[in-house]
Amino acid sequence: MSQKTVLLAEDDASIRLVVNQTLVTAGYQVRATSSVDALERWVRNGEGDVIVTDVYLGDTAIFEVLPSIKLARPDLPVIVMSGQNTILTAASAARHGVYDYLPKPFDIDQLTGLVGRALKGPLRKDAAAAEALKGQGETSLPLIGRSEPMQEVYRIISRVMNTDLTVLIEGESGTGKELAAQAIHELGSDKNGPFKALDLAAMSTERVSRDLFGTPDEPGLAFDKGATLYLDEIGDLPAEAQTQLVKLMREAGGARIIASTRKPLGTLVEEGRFREDLFYRINVVRIFMPPLRQKKEDIPELVRAFLIRAQRKGLPNKQLEQAAMDLVMAYDWPGNVRELENLIMRLAALSPDAVISQRDVERELRAEALKDISSSGSFEKEVETLLHKYVMADLLQADPDDSDIHRTIMEQVERPLIKLALSVTSGNKLRTAALLGVNRNTLRSRINTLGLADD
Repeated sequence: MSQKTVLLAEDDASIRLVVNQTLVTAGYQVRATSSVDALERWVRNGEGDVIVTDVYLGDTAIFEVLPSIKLARPDLPVIVMSGQNTILTAASAARHGVYDYLPKPFDIDQLTGLVGRALKGPLRKDAAAAEALKGQGETSLPLIGRSEPMQEVYRIISRVMNTDLTVLIEGESGTGKELAAQAIHELGSDKNGPFKALDLAAMSTERVSRDLFGTPDEPGLAFDKGATLYLDEIGDLPAEAQTQLVKLMREAGGARIIASTRKPLGTLVEEGRFREDLFYRINVVRIFMPPLRQKKEDIPELVRAFLIRAQRKGLPNKQLEQAAMDLVMAYDWPGNVRELENLIMRLAALSPDAVISQRDVERELRAEALKDISSSGSFEKEVETLLHKYVMADLLQADPDDSDIHRTIMEQVERPLIKLALSVTSGNKLRTAALLGVNRNTLRSRINTLGLADD
């Protein structure tokens, strides 16, 4: 079998060299360039079996020349690499019929495997016309973030947005599940149809039944062909409505269904609280929305976007000083992106200065923590509940002559406490000791004992 040729277009010389050498080692011939003109010339001359290209070659976006490349060689697979890593890039790649989209940085073996699969085919055909995304900028798109977990979200969205497949979006509260559903709808071929969201957790059984399935005189939302029906927290769907939804999904011609859940539906099925047949009908394509603590590198971009949003709502133009951003980055955000947005909006409204300080952030986070404690009961009661859950069994089985339960529990409480205090002070041990009310030498000793010195 003749050796296959890869047309490599990348304007970063170091990346071009590494990819070139790797593909040659893998047994391919490689023609490499940083010029979009050279790439187009090779394609017109019938050279190459697959294209591997960056999104931008100089000032030219590859999406500007892909239509002519596709016209000349419609079956030539194209793999797009991108350091932009946004949902717009992934969606553009899908709309232009590329074989796959690979966000940078990537594992070089992943690219080699992708080239091999592209050469074997068959080439994926996109349902939408190969046209650019017109009239849409980053600010109009609902999802923000360039982290690796978000790249997986973008890749899946780009593959399902022009289909009518049912999608299940999983994730904690506040992670942006509805925003992902909106992105699927707004970027897809049925974007002109209505997007209708139902918060099932907040609706009565009667209203769910009426809104979804209608009355003898008026059909419900689920029968609206061309619409996207977003069912938020489908795990809370009443049993009777579950039965009706199964019946509806057996019939063609209704709305496209995108569902979300913060609860593991598999567990609900095992407990008999969710129909197994409905679970398998809903669980066609799954998207996991990562919690904010797993994609903290997205926080600065999110903060900038929320400050711009606050300004558009009439609030003053604000910025965060670096110490304030460091504190925001250190916090774990149990309420996820929604909690971060609420904090930034409060700071934009309440901070008296144009630059939001670390003290401003500390004040708001402290107020939220106190509110959470007052609404959920005392801190001591919560600790008692956790001890019953995690320690009771150990106490019942412990050897009275050889037990280290007290030491273990104290360390498990002290370690996160010191880590939290260090994050608040950006690692300033003197200030951390003062905040905790301990001697600086004592703090240093505990940091070493608890294995926090290298954190």
